[in-house]
Amino acid sequence: MSNSWWEFTIRCDPVIEDLVFWRLEQFGFKGSASEIKGDYLLLHSYLPQDRVELLDLAALSLWLHQDALALKFPLPQTQWQLIDEEDWASSWKQYWEPQEIGDRFLIYPAWLPPLETSERAVIRLDPGAAFGTGTHPTTQLCLESIEMRLSEEAEELVLADIGCGSGILSIGAILLGAKQVYGVDLDPLAVRAAINNGALNQIDPQQLIVQRGSINRLTQAGSPKFDGIFCNILAEVIIDLIPHMSAIAKPKCWGIFSGILLDQTKPIANTLEAHGWVVATLWKRGDWCCFNARRAE
Repeated sequence: MSNSWWEFTIRCDPVIEDLVFWRLEQFGFKGSASEIKGDYLLLHSYLPQDRVELLDLAALSLWLHQDALALKFPLPQTQWQLIDEEDWASSWKQYWEPQEIGDRFLIYPAWLPPLETSERAVIRLDPGAAFGTGTHPTTQLCLESIEMRLSEEAEELVLADIGCGSGILSIGAILLGAKQVYGVDLDPLAVRAAINNGALNQIDPQQLIVQRGSINRLTQAGSPKFDGIFCNILAEVIIDLIPHMSAIAKPKCWGIFSGILLDQTKPIANTLEAHGWVVATLWKRGDWCCFNARRAE
């Protein structure tokens, strides 16, 4: 393993965060941390020195500029530096602090000393390279929606988390009393992170069942029908998944759908309604939104 790592820092408009993460993933970066600073996003990502040259980093910076120009957003500011491996292992963690979300959740970094008491449901989290730390508006909107949905009779609910990432939504639902959550994700690093975070929060593996794959894993023989589905991915992926959700949804199933920009709401709403869903509420935060829907009677 390389003894030095490139730390690539990006300051950009929060609305292009998903696009920036995608570009970094395509480039091969491993491990990222992001934080909101006022009206901009500050993101740090890391790559071994022997995997990339200076000219490659300059090209990445150019691609990020072109992505922002294509979407007519301000150009991101980028810079990079070499750091020792020992520093890389913990440097991104300094940017992430405990965060209260909604009325009932506290997201708590796993490497901090355990809390003695808290009136909130504490989600201890080490996301690794997986999406879902609670800093992004889409994750916050989903957790707040889960709060609303799990206010009564949560102990009877069996739920599905499609694109589970770090497992933050699944764990939050279980901490609020859900009977069982099935999580799926295409990224093996996300599957590993979700399983590890479940153990970190002392959740029974039979209560949080995580597998690699997508909705097809939840339609296999023996899988249950679900009382609720949450899906925090990208609008284009959600549109592709909606037609297949009737196969896993109970007649009165509800859904929480996020990862959606405000100008993408119409195709999402049209697709939901065309496949037997009724949009109950649309919550907004910045340029992002979250659909709360239910199956049509």
